Amino acid sequence: MKNKTNFKLGSCVAWSHNNLIIKSIAIIALGWLIIQTPVQAQQTIEVKYTKPSWYFGVAGGANFNFYRGSTNQLNAGFTPPATFHDGDGVGLFIAPLLEYRPADSRWGVMLQAGYDNRKGTFDQVVTPCDCPADLSTNVSYITVEPSLRFAPFKNNFYLYGGPRLAFNMDKSFTYQLGINPAYPDQAPSPAVTGDLSDVKKTIFSMQIGAGYDIPLSSDSNKIQFVLSPFVAFQPYFGQNPRSTETWNITTLRAGIALKMGQGHNIQESTDMLVDREVQFSVNSPSNVPGERRITEIFPLRNYVFFNAGSTEIPSRYVLLTKNQVKDFKEDQLEVFAPKNLSDRSKRQMIVYYNVLNILGDRMQKNPSSTITLVGSSEKGPEDGVAMAESIKTYLVNVFVINPSRITTKGQNKPNIPSEQPGATLELELLREGDRRVSIESTSSDLLMEFQSGPDAQLKPVQIVPRQEAPVESYVTFTNKGANEALSTWSLQIADEQGKVHSFGPYTQDEVSIPGKSILGSRPEGDYKVKMIGQTKSGKIVEKETPVHMVLWTPSKMEEGIRYSIIYEFNKAKAIAIYEKYLTEVVTPKIPVGATVIIHGHTDIIGEEIHNQDLSLARANDVKSIIESGLSKASRNDVKFEVLGYGENENKSPFENKTPEERFYNRTVVIDIIPVAK
Repeated sequence: MKNKTNFKLGSCVAWSHNNLIIKSIAIIALGWLIIQTPVQAQQTIEVKYTKPSWYFGVAGGANFNFYRGSTNQLNAGFTPPATFHDGDGVGLFIAPLLEYRPADSRWGVMLQAGYDNRKGTFDQVVTPCDCPADLSTNVSYITVEPSLRFAPFKNNFYLYGGPRLAFNMDKSFTYQLGINPAYPDQAPSPAVTGDLSDVKKTIFSMQIGAGYDIPLSSDSNKIQFVLSPFVAFQPYFGQNPRSTETWNITTLRAGIALKMGQGHNIQESTDMLVDREVQFSVNSPSNVPGERRITEIFPLRNYVFFNAGSTEIPSRYVLLTKNQVKDFKEDQLEVFAPKNLSDRSKRQMIVYYNVLNILGDRMQKNPSSTITLVGSSEKGPEDGVAMAESIKTYLVNVFVINPSRITTKGQNKPNIPSEQPGATLELELLREGDRRVSIESTSSDLLMEFQSGPDAQLKPVQIVPRQEAPVESYVTFTNKGANEALSTWSLQIADEQGKVHSFGPYTQDEVSIPGKSILGSRPEGDYKVKMIGQTKSGKIVEKETPVHMVLWTPSKMEEGIRYSIIYEFNKAKAIAIYEKYLTEVVTPKIPVGATVIIHGHTDIIGEEIHNQDLSLARANDVKSIIESGLSKASRNDVKFEVLGYGENENKSPFENKTPEERFYNRTVVIDIIPVAK
């Protein structure tokens, strides 16, 4: 039993060594505390600092390791005559640390990365020759331990947990065969040392723990130190050191962390920040009546686009139930809005994503009308037919259209494809536009004026604007810097008679309030606006400014009209049927002395410079057609404004996320603005 005693003595020496390191950390922390004390005495008592958000330091402690499972073959050259099972030991842990935890939050993050030792001794076993055998291992790692920190009571006590990623450094062992008690005079066998085989290079496990922060500095110190005793539990799962056998390690770690961070001067970071950075201002728009009202004649493309790999109608299209059909009205489409639609160009996309419902409603009202659905698919005509059949099924089942009125066909490419031979750029977007079902008809009740043929567009939808106070008509109160410097702020708005309206509290830098909420039914008025803010230290700050407010009123001018012309991909010349439409439908609607604003757009496919030129060419093409129509009517009283916006996404009518949006961005928009009365 002598060898066992010696090995246990070695464990005690290791434990003493670890204790010495931990005590050293404590002595260093105490030294910092002694150094800090006279510094604090020299500082002005009025200067105080916030608690730091960032901490840097070092953590050290002892790993209490508990072995379970079994290990036998130590390496390819040595297998002892007995299997070892349970064991324990103490190893060293030491690592630099980084910690972030805002002073006003319960949450934070921690990162420790350093040396992590899992050494220990297996319980003694007896070999077949009745000799005791001892085995000690010294497995160590470089460990990386990110953790999420949580202070449940918003005080110095905290919990933490996260993953542990460890990279093996040492895998040595020492095996000692003892003396058979029946032969006490026998010489002991020499110890066998070496490296364990099949040791994993990387270990991925987890840990949970708790700690307590003990401040070593007062808030009169800019540099603040914290001593944090902690304990962590690292369970056995994921901690099998070897890829063979069943040996695993459970570790209980106890230690101390010394951390330092830099605080900010409270006076400078709150009250002085308000005086220096919070800038209060009010913007009250003039809200002069006369803003344009545009009634839009919105073109209706005769295409339904399908997702790659699917023959089902995409979910972005609005699909009704049979019971909803009776309530469907083409001029009230906002009731049937598609899912996940952004605010931008919202009303127009509601129109397009109801194209199947508009078609079904029109076919119900015109019983003699017929259509052909032509599915185009890169997978072949059969897939195209399946796409077309899904639309036919919807129209037949929901709108009760006689199946004989709907014909379906399939083909590889649409009649007017986006992807041209030899194209190499942005093919994925082009092919999205070619995977579609075209709605063809010879029934004039369904088609746009003067349209005929397989690619004729459907009759456009008229969108009548609603006059509601736009956001840009609201009174805007800007309190720049308030989010950083103030806890909350409120508004007191007094009219000429001293009547006060209160709004708030707010925390953001900018707030917009409808003028009607302040003015009521008054058309305009003069007000004194007082901003009352509270700093994070409790100080009250007030700022006051006068403002004249005008209530937004609906436009009184004659309504304008907007038309749109859709161009094919990369084309700058309107198709012949559009020339007739512009000449015989649009031009006669232009009042005497009106202004016609024409702006061209493209999608995002292609080079930006090319798209800029293309959009301007499209706009000038439309202008030429309208000028020619006016000239034939002996008119020269119309002013033109021609603009090309290219693929500018801040100016484009739609976004470019779907093929529907990209097809509609290949457009020229025509705004007819009458002379103001």
